[in-house]
Amino acid sequence: MSASAVREPVRDLPACAAERASIVVGVTSHETCHALKGRLKALREAGFRVTLVCRHGPLFDRIAADEKVESIAIPMKREIAPLSDLISLFRIWRVLRRLRPDLAEFGTPKAGLLGTIAARLCGVPRRIYMLRGLRLETATGFKRRVLWAAEKMAAGCAHVVLCNSESLRAQALALGVAPADKLHLLGEGSSHGVDTERYSPGESDVRVRYGLPPDAKVVGFVGRLTRDKGVPELVEAFDAIVQAEPKAHLLLVGWFDASDDLLGKDVRVKIESHPHIHLTGYQESAAPFYRAMDLMVLPTWREGFPNVVLEAAATGIPVVTTISTGSRDSVVPEVTGLLIPPGYPEAISEAVVKLLRDPEQRLRMGQAARAWVMEHFNDEHVLGLTAAYYKGMMTPLAQGAGY
Repeated sequence: MSASAVREPVRDLPACAAERASIVVGVTSHETCHALKGRLKALREAGFRVTLVCRHGPLFDRIAADEKVESIAIPMKREIAPLSDLISLFRIWRVLRRLRPDLAEFGTPKAGLLGTIAARLCGVPRRIYMLRGLRLETATGFKRRVLWAAEKMAAGCAHVVLCNSESLRAQALALGVAPADKLHLLGEGSSHGVDTERYSPGESDVRVRYGLPPDAKVVGFVGRLTRDKGVPELVEAFDAIVQAEPKAHLLLVGWFDASDDLLGKDVRVKIESHPHIHLTGYQESAAPFYRAMDLMVLPTWREGFPNVVLEAAATGIPVVTTISTGSRDSVVPEVTGLLIPPGYPEAISEAVVKLLRDPEQRLRMGQAARAWVMEHFNDEHVLGLTAAYYKGMMTPLAQGAGY
């Protein structure tokens, strides 16, 4: 914790505050709550009283119950909506004023902006902006400027900006989102790590359930089906993959997200009509799907740190992903998988065909991938770093360090 991170005075806390400190953790949408699995529990078990704040939805209720934390639903829109945003800001401010938490962590663009502003207005003594990605990277024109200003404001209202990966930290610094002494990275990155027992090699009935031939060569994708995830390029590349490897099948484990980077109608029609493309919809756990894959592809344009890559690696399969921010940290090139430039269907098809035709290389990469995740991204290790960092912020010494 850098002593140069001093921004403003904070309230005094008793020496034993870490044992009974309260923390509010906020994200925009209930769908994002899946990224908080284990994180909320780890903070609770570290001695914090944890309250989850986000827009209401099925995952919001489920995660709060599973993690055994308190929860408060606050409506928030993902898109820019000035009047609605002001109302949401007031509601968050009112919650924080009532709870008077010792620490607040807000992440995702909208909750990150509104939450950190509200926390600063309420004088929350420890404010963290959890940076899981930079949406502005794929935006242009006026929208990019607005998103940049929002990131700058969220970072400015926080004492610490926790970055999900080293390349995300470097990009945030390069874009002027925050100064170097405010941008922090814990360990090797990732916000919650991987349950390496749940995500492990093993048997799966997925091929049978989805009618995949026993000898199919299965290429997988896990995540939101959007433009920013590189799905249009993947679908285009798959035609070339099937031409080179007629037994190839594409397993899309995800859903058509109604976001501003949603897929065009032509891409959706092709996905739904292609005889070798299998769409699963949203899945609570992707573990059995990874086990059905020969390799996974994430041709993304931007990430914070893609946990799906770590999950696939823990399951013992190689991954093809891009050199984009965040994703390039999730693969050890030529060891656990392959890195390609974003936006090039031919690069996807070339890398995929190369691995499909070399089962021995896939096996070596899969074994190396699991070992790498076990060493650096086991969830107990990652969440332990987070809990220790937050408890360290609550000590008297941390006050002298500028929090």
